[in-house]
Amino acid sequence: MYRAIWNLLPGPRWAKAILSLVLLVAVFFLLMDVVFPWVSEMMPYNDIEV
Repeated sequence: MYRAIWNLLPGPRWAKAILSLVLLVAVFFLLMDVVFPWVSEMMPYNDIEV
């Protein structure tokens, strides 16, 4: 799978490395801003009752 993504990226090896780094950072920030807050609302540790 990673080889297929690497082959789809345009340019020489150094450009592919920079593009893949940018894609990884974008996925990281998407997870931190959208996915993880959405999942944390559904976790049971937010329901605190004494």
